Amino acid sequence: MSFYNFEENANPQQEDEHFMRLALNEAKRAYDAQEIPIGAVVVCKGKVIGRGYNLTEQLNDVTAHAEMQAFTAAAQTLGGKYLKDCTLYVTIEPCVMCAGASYWTQVSRIVYGAKEEKRGFTKINQNLLHPKTLLTGGILAEECGSLMSAFFINKRK
Repeated sequence: MSFYNFEENANPQQEDEHFMRLALNEAKRAYDAQEIPIGAVVVCKGKVIGRGYNLTEQLNDVTAHAEMQAFTAAAQTLGGKYLKDCTLYVTIEPCVMCAGASYWTQVSRIVYGAKEEKRGFTKINQNLLHPKTLLTGGILAEECGSLMSAFFINKRK
């Protein structure tokens, strides 16, 4: 696992955009693999400690979402199941399952790109996150959403 230390003097918006671009790189890997293009990275103290992208088709597993892959990788890196000092960056708003998993990991913050109008957890129940988890949405939303749109446009051709 490669670690990236973000500059200490960067502002929070720059940091969020930087790590969202890394999540977008994961989403592009999913796109190239004919998976729904969602990517995620988990960051702890400025370092990427977990990454993942959707693998539901490849693994024939409906639970193999990008967030789940990133949570597993992060927990293995840290050697523990809790991600209390970590931020999840994900290109699309998490679904109910992934929001629930974030509750159990006790991740400190979730940053997502584009809103998921049909299956996003905030449409169903905004209280699925751990009470201490902070939520930020809309980071690079246009880029994140356009990758998803392009995927489904190509699927319908």
